[in-house]
Amino acid sequence: MNPFTLKEIAAISYKRADVVCGYTDKSLHINMSDSTIAINDIDAKTKQTFIGGKGYDLWLMWNAVTGTTKWNDPENAICIASGPLGGTPGYPGGGKSIVTTISPTTGAPMDSNVGGYFGPYKKFSGFDVIEITGKADCETIILIDGIEEKIKIFEVQGLTDDSYALSEALTNYFDPDKPVNISVVSTGTAAKHSLLGCLNFTWFDAKRKRVRYKQAGRGGIGTVLADKKVKAVVARWGTISLSSNRPADKEALKKVTKLHAREIATLDPKQNRMALVGTTHLVPIMNDHDCLPVRNFRYGFHPEGKNIGEEVYEHIFDKGFDGCWRGCTVACAHGVKDFTPFTGPYRGKKVFVDGPEYETIAGCGSNLGIFDPFFILEVNFYCDTYGLDTISIGTGIAFVMECFEMGLINETHTGGMDLSFGNRVNALELIHQMARGEGFGMILGQGIRRMKTIFARDFGADMAIMQDIGMESKGLEFSEYMTKESLAQQGGYGLALKGPQHDEAWLIFLDMVHNFMPTFENKAEALHWFPMFRTWFGLCGLCKLPWNDIVPEDNKSTKEPAKVVKHVGWYADFFTAVTGRHSTPEDLISMSEGVYNFQRIFNLKMGYGTREHDSLPYRSMGPVTRDEYESRSERYDKDLVENHNIDISAMTVEEKMAVLRQKREANYEKLIDAVYERRGWTQNGIPTLATVKRLGIDFPEVVALLATNGINS
Repeated sequence: MNPFTLKEIAAISYKRADVVCGYTDKSLHINMSDSTIAINDIDAKTKQTFIGGKGYDLWLMWNAVTGTTKWNDPENAICIASGPLGGTPGYPGGGKSIVTTISPTTGAPMDSNVGGYFGPYKKFSGFDVIEITGKADCETIILIDGIEEKIKIFEVQGLTDDSYALSEALTNYFDPDKPVNISVVSTGTAAKHSLLGCLNFTWFDAKRKRVRYKQAGRGGIGTVLADKKVKAVVARWGTISLSSNRPADKEALKKVTKLHAREIATLDPKQNRMALVGTTHLVPIMNDHDCLPVRNFRYGFHPEGKNIGEEVYEHIFDKGFDGCWRGCTVACAHGVKDFTPFTGPYRGKKVFVDGPEYETIAGCGSNLGIFDPFFILEVNFYCDTYGLDTISIGTGIAFVMECFEMGLINETHTGGMDLSFGNRVNALELIHQMARGEGFGMILGQGIRRMKTIFARDFGADMAIMQDIGMESKGLEFSEYMTKESLAQQGGYGLALKGPQHDEAWLIFLDMVHNFMPTFENKAEALHWFPMFRTWFGLCGLCKLPWNDIVPEDNKSTKEPAKVVKHVGWYADFFTAVTGRHSTPEDLISMSEGVYNFQRIFNLKMGYGTREHDSLPYRSMGPVTRDEYESRSERYDKDLVENHNIDISAMTVEEKMAVLRQKREANYEKLIDAVYERRGWTQNGIPTLATVKRLGIDFPEVVALLATNGINS
């Protein structure tokens, strides 16, 4: 790589705050517009109410922006936090960071939970949360050096936009003797030309002697970092031990850590084999249960699904420990060594690919009608290199391909490219165009919501059909699960605060396969409890996978197997041991409920957060096209006859589709009613004054905002 230069433009020395019971009680604020650096105290009320992690992020953002702030306004903040439990070595999934910003694609708060070492390193350097606002005049690097107790901002020249090369260069620059001490947050060149930029968070893989990557992918957070002209944020820290969080009860922490880690080490080889195949084990499961998205979510199964599942990737993945945090026994962050791309700037060169995981395989594979594991590897590699979210890229290209095959767009619009399903070369070319800032790739990079407007306005495409097949809600592209036969998962996507992402409420298996929630009330209760508990992981700096992807052997015999109650109890013990704040499983839900409702109100502040914004494209509920209906005609006919008492004997396919649509859309609205009631919201989806008072989030600005929206009681 060409040499680069750093010129220090601001710096402070500071006395590192000690971590006590998982907290430093300090926040770091950096304004890129004037290169100011400030360290503030976090008060007891904020700590009690917002817990840490995403809660801290949201509170800082709330105070940084107004209701009219746009994603590229200087006051928009990027906030990164860990949480009181983050940085615990050996506890499965104990090293997460949570990033938030106002999203370029949704206009509302976006959060992303990501692995790598940055969150813990930042905390042990003295800061529970960092906030970056403003815009620099030139490309910059931020360094948080907890070893030297210095914060520095550098002007940088000559540093590549290639995220892989950039992270490696900065790791070697800031600690050439101990690269394991460095974690880098960066994006790539495509983040400058699109709204779909992701952030890459690194850790140094000592065995392979290379920098590895995890992604904060959703909603264009990388685009915001690029707009602020922040090339990278670097954290430097040294030794990590079970004492690093200075837990309230170290012996209790040792006990619960050993219990959970030992169970996973024992049961994972018998269950999902995540330490060998990661989340690729989900591909055959989803395919077998008609939940794997195929051709823009038209279908849920394909006979070639086996070509892109765990049996294939098990033999492709490089062998060895692959935890994205120290001592994590799930160890699911696999990669491929010596892969050779056949397109783009790395054509013919051997590279290391971090991944793929299930979402990338489904979104950039089956959803494009492509069942080639090596094509998926190449998309995975270039999305990471260019700083792109593979979920939005996969779902976005799938939408483009269906529009192309329907004749809504054509080669005149695409620059001469055939964008039919299955076209590997042109799918990759779209990604390269995004990195170069040219061609139809620039349109793809606007995301599905804006593409629909562009296609209708400039190409004469039918908006009604695009609304049905454009798989986005709130401006965020769907993650990769078919929801037509799971009303609960439709609610999980439509009611998710940031848009249709599975990390808030993944209920499809519990609903569709196990039938654990047959009534609307059952579904509403699940759509209360599961989002609250999943939110808790983002407050504390943890990964969700150890909770319910590997379960106790006797879990099925428990009263509520879906909740994996044994693990929930362990998490309560974990929180108590570290923070000294005695907690029960019920307390974990209460912690999350306050932050969850606050985020809903934050959406309201930004002009969203009401019922109209919880809508879904019809394809997530049922068949849009005749061939979709016919592919599952037995199932759909049975639904009409047995569940809705419809005599279909004289009906055409089109008539049956129309009736089915009416019934399914009505069911979704009925589900929303039940969920709103359970959550303590109005029928327009706004938390009531009684709810915010009960949760202790009745801040004056919150109460005033509710009053502006007609909520006075």
